[in-house]
Amino acid sequence: MKFFIDDLEVIFPYEFIYPEQFEYMKDIKRSIDANGHSLLEMPSGTGKTIALLSLIVAYQLHYPGNRKLIYCSRTVPEIEKALAELKRLMDYRLQAGKVESFLGIGLTSRRNLCVHPEVSKERNGTVADAKCRNLTAPWIRENPNYDLCDYYENLEKADKSTQIQSGVYTLDDFKEYSKEQGFCPYFFARKVLPFANVIIYSYHYLLDPKIAEVVSRELSKESIVIFDEAHNIDNVCTESLSIDISKPNLDASARCIQTLSQKIDHMKQTNSVQLQNEYTKLVEGLRLAQEQRDNFELMPNPVLPDDVLKEVVPGNIRRAEHFVAFLRRFVEYLKTRMRVFHVIAETPLSFLLHLKEVTFIEAKALKFCATRLASLIRTLQLGDLQDFRPLQKIASFATLVATYQKGFMLILEPFENDADTVPNPVLHFTCLDATLAISPVFRKFNSVIITSGTLSPLELYPTLLGFEPIVVQSYQMTLVRTCFLPLIVTRGSDQVAVSSKFEVRNDIAVVRNYGNILLEFAKITPDGLVCFFPSYLYMESIVAAWNELGMLQELLNYKLIFIETPDAAETSIALENYRQACDNGRGAILLSVARGKVSEGVDFDHQYGRTVILFGIPYQYTESRILKARLEYLRDNNQIRENDFLSFDAIRHGAQCVGRVIRGKSDYGLMVFADKRFARQDKRSKLPKWIVSEMTEAGTNLSTDMAVSMAKKFFRTMAQPVDGNPMGVSLLNESQVNAKSDRMEVDN
Repeated sequence: MKFFIDDLEVIFPYEFIYPEQFEYMKDIKRSIDANGHSLLEMPSGTGKTIALLSLIVAYQLHYPGNRKLIYCSRTVPEIEKALAELKRLMDYRLQAGKVESFLGIGLTSRRNLCVHPEVSKERNGTVADAKCRNLTAPWIRENPNYDLCDYYENLEKADKSTQIQSGVYTLDDFKEYSKEQGFCPYFFARKVLPFANVIIYSYHYLLDPKIAEVVSRELSKESIVIFDEAHNIDNVCTESLSIDISKPNLDASARCIQTLSQKIDHMKQTNSVQLQNEYTKLVEGLRLAQEQRDNFELMPNPVLPDDVLKEVVPGNIRRAEHFVAFLRRFVEYLKTRMRVFHVIAETPLSFLLHLKEVTFIEAKALKFCATRLASLIRTLQLGDLQDFRPLQKIASFATLVATYQKGFMLILEPFENDADTVPNPVLHFTCLDATLAISPVFRKFNSVIITSGTLSPLELYPTLLGFEPIVVQSYQMTLVRTCFLPLIVTRGSDQVAVSSKFEVRNDIAVVRNYGNILLEFAKITPDGLVCFFPSYLYMESIVAAWNELGMLQELLNYKLIFIETPDAAETSIALENYRQACDNGRGAILLSVARGKVSEGVDFDHQYGRTVILFGIPYQYTESRILKARLEYLRDNNQIRENDFLSFDAIRHGAQCVGRVIRGKSDYGLMVFADKRFARQDKRSKLPKWIVSEMTEAGTNLSTDMAVSMAKKFFRTMAQPVDGNPMGVSLLNESQVNAKSDRMEVDN
């Protein structure tokens, strides 16, 4: 399909387009034309990814200026999906006679791209990174006694002008292509980033300063940035600048310091010139660009690029032995601070003042910890970098705590749970302000588009992220027939109200009613049924209670039961078997948790999810000290009331859960909100517009038997052939789209 938006020719790789896709494209173009940012909520299953790729690729190739598209997503499957859509689009453009030089690539971690026969077997990402660095560090490559990575060596020896053929490469395609060329896929991908028209990678490559400074620093201001599935982006921002220190971490750091001390003594005897050269460079403040890059590779600076100090390293940590003594003193201080039996919350400034009083350690020296440690490890030419990760964490913490005063809090919790008696202290250095991590992105790039299927309520994002969008829009889903039915169940058949409120959640009547809701819907739902609970703890307690009441045994008469656990491998097996049960007609129930893996990245299209039940409202644990500190910060600095933020956060995660059921207009399913609080207008109105628009007054205050009756009628309707022609209503052909474009021009 070919159509115009203003003077821009857009090629869309399908015969028909949804009206909301067309509106979405118009708003994206408006945002890019104005060099502004936008906030767009597009209903689940309405082809958001292909719509934005079609529009932006057309924009890139039509207007001069070589504007790069940086498409950020959360998980590897989503990155793969976006690359597959881009590949389909470019193949379609070629069939339409558009012969274009175009490169689209994805970037993910070393572990996912590695082709080295040994390192690629490693399942742990951190260990894989360390093993990779052990094969590619400059001093290791200079030493003939060490084994090297042939793929990396081939890439380093290759001609600097080595380029990749035009095309769109999925992650597997790129691995295969690099292997054929004899190159390391991870480093080759990074090498060709500047030449790519479209880059698809994880949020962290832009938002986490440790990674962004290594990977994304050369991207131009004219680039267009997309954050897809961005409903949780404020949490990603705060996590990227937060760090947790535990007692085992400090013990391991002390051992690292001892090792460093021994290595320094050994080098003094065997190669003291090397240590003297490092000292001289630090005195002069010189740092060769190559060394800087290598240091970033080894132990990247944890602070944002604008906050990196451009000064000379202080005199008291220039000599290697002095720096090691400095680290030892700092680690001992942290160990002493952890010997407490009550919670301590303090600002970074208060922490630094106490540190100076007790140890005479100045904040300025702490700021240089991360870069000074990287320099020392390079000078000592250490082999196994994995062993020094605990100390790297301490150095990163030191640099962060000395660099940032506002928007951070230190919280020391001596016990894992309030009821525990055996100490297990953890020091949380927590970022409370999401704008710190994302503001460099808004400053650097002209157009940033934040989009997701469940962004509602939209009004809080500009405040949380500190930006002014020029387009804020939530789109409706155009339907010929209602293919999803939201139902709010407020009480059981015995008229006892149901809710996950802390005061009543363990009431036997509520537990029994929740069990009956699941049982009744299991009887009438074909194939798959997915349930979401507010937390693992609540899910465990309610499933145990259902078992005692004999409800699980009764459920097994209708469907098999699978449960999500915190263990990713176990959950993957449960999901695989759940899908198998849905495929072979046995039917299955998946019990999962809001904010868990299943709620964030797994689609339950067609038979895999005909009903989603949300048991309660997934509020965060309100006794969390970190959450309390963030709420206080938002109240004092952004004028966001605690209750408003908690409701906003809970509703967006609830919407994300129920949105899993509908993955296209040919799909259908039930959304069951099982909590009396959803009947209140203030809660209901915060749900995405496309969900609220399908709610009827009759479906917002139901008992279990009434909801089951409406669900039966809905499933019977869905079993009938589609009545009515979707053309012009939920589907537009080429002539209809062009007619809309013409009308748009006349209106303008």
